[in-house]
Amino acid sequence: MDFYSAVIRPLVFRMDPEYAHQLTIQLAARMRWASSAMRVLFASNNARLKTEVSGIRFANPIGLAAGFDKSGVAVSTLAGLGFGFVEIGSISIDPSAGNPPPRLFRLPDDHAIVVHYGLPNDGALSVAARLDATHLGIPLGVNLVKTNRGIGAAPETKNQIVGEYVRAVGVFARRADYLMLNLSCPNTEDGRDFFAERANLEACLAAIGEIDIDVPVFLKVSPLGGIAAIETLLEVVEPHPFVSGFMFNLSPLKPASLRSPETVWRSMPGAVSGRPAAAIANECIRETFRRMDRKRYSIIGAGGIFTAEDAYVKIRLGASLVQVLTALVYEGPGVVRHINQGLARLLERDGLDHVSQAVGIDALGAKKWHDDESVVFT
Repeated sequence: MDFYSAVIRPLVFRMDPEYAHQLTIQLAARMRWASSAMRVLFASNNARLKTEVSGIRFANPIGLAAGFDKSGVAVSTLAGLGFGFVEIGSISIDPSAGNPPPRLFRLPDDHAIVVHYGLPNDGALSVAARLDATHLGIPLGVNLVKTNRGIGAAPETKNQIVGEYVRAVGVFARRADYLMLNLSCPNTEDGRDFFAERANLEACLAAIGEIDIDVPVFLKVSPLGGIAAIETLLEVVEPHPFVSGFMFNLSPLKPASLRSPETVWRSMPGAVSGRPAAAIANECIRETFRRMDRKRYSIIGAGGIFTAEDAYVKIRLGASLVQVLTALVYEGPGVVRHINQGLARLLERDGLDHVSQAVGIDALGAKKWHDDESVVFT
């Protein structure tokens, strides 16, 4: 990571952020041939890191978050970086160009990026065909979302929106190891609030429940709303046994903890990913873990994970698995191995034989939130 930070990152940061991202994906797509060698270089085989979540076995709990490889074009190469699993997407039933650029920004003082992509992807059928020709060797998650049809598109009915999720689930139900339903994209006008209405979430889950699904389904939900929103979520999913757990999306609000001056980020539309996203994510994990049926549900944590210590915090608060994305931008591809190596040392330090033994041990007795839409209180 020192070479990356000293040499590669300064060169990359001279490029437009989206161009750099696209170039990375294109290069990775052309390096499929190197994935086996990369596994030898980056893999971590420590027995303490092996875990099983929702019936899926993982060599380690560190995954790649959706948003990096949106259409699964470079997934084979990315899987070789030492991840325990990879999640692609978000993918909609129809192709989408996403939001108009500029739509990706950097905040180096915060080790953060501001994301306003708006869910560009190749569409479910194209991605499915690509996956049919791909073998990863590690679990694959597919993140599904409603198609972003752009500013000015005609409003869609509840049945149309729910229908898109149902069709997308049908496409990937036998092509993924797990599905993640993105129910709260902060960067599309129609994707932010629809599932905030309980009746809409109930209708969507009822419709998906009619499909024969053999893989775990996770729900990616808004981090806003406090304890009331978490308790409502748990009530709504209770009758639907196919729901295996939860993940929390980025907040559409700019975090109050940003170090970058407001003059820098005021004109940047989108959600902040990276270190500033950690606080609200951690509180969401803790409060959900305290309230959920822990024999039935699991949590996938994300937000501000750059080090083994960052990952361990989320695990001890209740996450069974964690995902990284922004850390790849700032620390480079070696960050996955460093996190896994450090996590194994932390487990050994604490006398734990397996990472699953650490899940949630710091959650109980935590401070409570206010039941509002603020980030967290200290």
